[in-house]
Amino acid sequence: MTTPPPRPTPADLAAAQGRTIPDVTGPGLRVLFCGINPGLWSGATGHHFARPGNRFWPALHRSGFTPRQLAPHEQDQLPALGLGITNVVARTSAKADELSRAELRAGGAALRERVAALRPRVLAVLGIGAYRTAFGRPKAVIGRQAERLGDTEVWVLPNPSGLNAHYTLDALAGEFRTLREAVERRPGQGACGRGPV
Repeated sequence: MTTPPPRPTPADLAAAQGRTIPDVTGPGLRVLFCGINPGLWSGATGHHFARPGNRFWPALHRSGFTPRQLAPHEQDQLPALGLGITNVVARTSAKADELSRAELRAGGAALRERVAALRPRVLAVLGIGAYRTAFGRPKAVIGRQAERLGDTEVWVLPNPSGLNAHYTLDALAGEFRTLREAVERRPGQGACGRGPV
């Protein structure tokens, strides 16, 4: 386990407004998880879902995607597990509700291009409201979507932010587990033709 970075100071967080951080990707991804946009903790540390209280990393482990609970600074271990992370909108903000509808729609168009290039087996968007706006699907619900992006299945999972009071960690992990089990039930070719993943 690597050493975590120091906790960002209030000045670090203020300076992180509007930053971007690199995606975590690789060839032959089983699942590309897609956040709404990075928060200030992520902007300050350079790691996705970095804010304490965000439940992405615990849900990923409890659902069986990772053999142990990874910390945000261990995100580079994900591609070896066939997992990646991106965002609908690249810029950081204190809250997702600071994003405009136009920004989300433009992010959805850019995300389609990213998916076409990476060709993950599944795109899992983490946030129903962001998905509805970015993809123009106002009636979408949590779970597998009818829409596909080329060969990529699209799923919507709940937002793992600690501010999402609609889902407990157990309920969130349950939705992640449903996705994992669906991916494992239907082995197929990875994006690079490596056979079952």
